[in-house]
Amino acid sequence: ASDIERFLAAFYNQRDAVVEAARKLLSDERAPRRQKLLADLIHNLSETILAEDKEDDKKWFEGLQSRFKNKSSYMRYSCESRIRSYMKEVSSFISNVHPTARDAYKRIIDLMADKLKSVKYNGCYFDRREEEAVRLCTTEGWFSCQGPFDRDDCPCKHSINPYSNRESRILFSTWNLDHIIEKKRAVVPELAEAVKTRDGREVNWEYFYQLLFTVDNLKLVHIACHKKTNHNLSCDKTKIYRKRKQNHKIS
Repeated sequence: ASDIERFLAAFYNQRDAVVEAARKLLSDERAPRRQKLLADLIHNLSETILAEDKEDDKKWFEGLQSRFKNKSSYMRYSCESRIRSYMKEVSSFISNVHPTARDAYKRIIDLMADKLKSVKYNGCYFDRREEEAVRLCTTEGWFSCQGPFDRDDCPCKHSINPYSNRESRILFSTWNLDHIIEKKRAVVPELAEAVKTRDGREVNWEYFYQLLFTVDNLKLVHIACHKKTNHNLSCDKTKIYRKRKQNHKIS
């Protein structure tokens, strides 16, 4: 182990004593910057990250509906709510669809809704109890910003653990599941156009489903990394329609 690792381990093992000492210093401190440093230190060392049930961390659940009995169930719900809101936007766009294509558009909405129900609205993304392959956090509940849509990583290394305390849970709601190929500007209008101009072809609705509701096209980003400018990205024209299977005759 490196010197810094040994220091952190010793520091963490003595955290109760460190918290007590920091509280004493804070009570007499008047400089805002030092107050902030001490308050953050106390806050971070006093977290009950691993506590999962309500009775083990009642403060975390303050302000939430009584039906939530553990942290992961609420975090699942918060993710599901975001995905449901995307579905509502897709559904409400039907008024902009050409009248002759609305029935076909509605059928695709129904297919997407059924698919979302079968995967429980991808609530797994925020659930730390899920398999590593499907969640966006560590087993302890740490999330890392994936960076702006036009970068491969986060330049500021933003991270947060909404499982740790109530304040972090609330702050996490400002993090965004950002569509790389934009939902409103690109994906939904392209879907409407594909339905209108299909001319007997089969719209590849599963491709649009992936763009709208899955991490194939969603990035978890800190509010400072959420660029609201036009992404200038469009759907892959080769994936808009499904290729029909050809029957090869044996001569």
